[in-house]
Amino acid sequence: MLPAYLCGVLPARIASAHATRTPLRPRGAGTWLTAQRPISGDVLDVSTHTGIVEYVPGDLTITARAGTSLRELRDVTAAEGQWLALEPFGEPIGTIGATVATASDGPLAPTFGRVRDLVLGLEVITGTGEVTRAGGRVVKNVAGFDLVRLHVGAWGTLGVITEVTMRLRARPEVDETYVVTGDPRATLEAWLAPLASLSLAPMALELINAPFAQLLGLSAGTTLLIRLGGNADRVAAQRRALDALGDVVRAPDDLFARLAASTTPSMIAARVSHERTRMFDTWRHVSTACTRHQAWRPLLSASLARGLVRVMLPPPDAAPQVTDWGEFTRTLAPPGAHTAWEQLPADAWRHVPSAVVDTLSTRLRAALDPAHVLNRGLLGEPFSARTGDA
Repeated sequence: MLPAYLCGVLPARIASAHATRTPLRPRGAGTWLTAQRPISGDVLDVSTHTGIVEYVPGDLTITARAGTSLRELRDVTAAEGQWLALEPFGEPIGTIGATVATASDGPLAPTFGRVRDLVLGLEVITGTGEVTRAGGRVVKNVAGFDLVRLHVGAWGTLGVITEVTMRLRARPEVDETYVVTGDPRATLEAWLAPLASLSLAPMALELINAPFAQLLGLSAGTTLLIRLGGNADRVAAQRRALDALGDVVRAPDDLFARLAASTTPSMIAARVSHERTRMFDTWRHVSTACTRHQAWRPLLSASLARGLVRVMLPPPDAAPQVTDWGEFTRTLAPPGAHTAWEQLPADAWRHVPSAVVDTLSTRLRAALDPAHVLNRGLLGEPFSARTGDA
């Protein structure tokens, strides 16, 4: 049986918007409403659609309504010795619906999987007001097309996510974090070379620059954050292996939570991804680009296992702004890399190419939201598409 809110309210609202071509902006907790994109539309509030629909600890699965916060999911599963191993960047008041819609991964992704790997099923209302289901509520589900991954990372432009089923993990017996500060006289390659030969299987391995380390209360310097998990013997053995990297310091247990919470909706943020083997070149290129464009105290972090560098800048009203956003957005990433902007000042988005002008994206949008009422303009579609005159 459908929840009361799905028996008419949301589908009818979206169907009406489709009929009148009225743009809508789905909103959960409101922590990342527009990415400061210059988009328009009436707010479609799904923040009240909260709560656990089904939790089966024995199957390591949980189903929750889209407005349910990550904090609530954490607390509910912790009581059973389990967790949703996502911990994306942002505050834990963020909703599971927004996390899935934006495909917001965190430092745990290389070990436990990205958002698209952990989502088992979705309930979605399309841009015409039709309630649809994709995937299921069990781990082994291979029926039909993989429509789940279609909605993960679509930023709510193909449908409004109303319910999510996620894969859980058992919490490790021991969960400890350590930090190692690099020698400023050595290159990153020389300092981190031992990683390739160490008997190490961290839950998370994140590199941060000196300003980021200072923000987190650590020694000022390029720093490696290592989160180890497992039984006591396993963690102790890995801890001893870390000595090859330098002086190892035990960090507060909440360090990775503080790392995630350092991202706020008002900051400028981007993800730069390249081949994993070119990780250090990407890091240096992004750092140099920030310096060249006078980006004030950039916060850099990198997932070494994914070849991804994340850069965050203070809000425009809290620090000097980049003088040439066009050049900055074009040159932040090295040749061959890809930049995914998460936050920019509103007037800077015009310099970022649309992410949805290819034939496949256009046809998908036409099939699921033909009037382009959902988050119209968020992904930078051209003016003709935004007005429905394509």
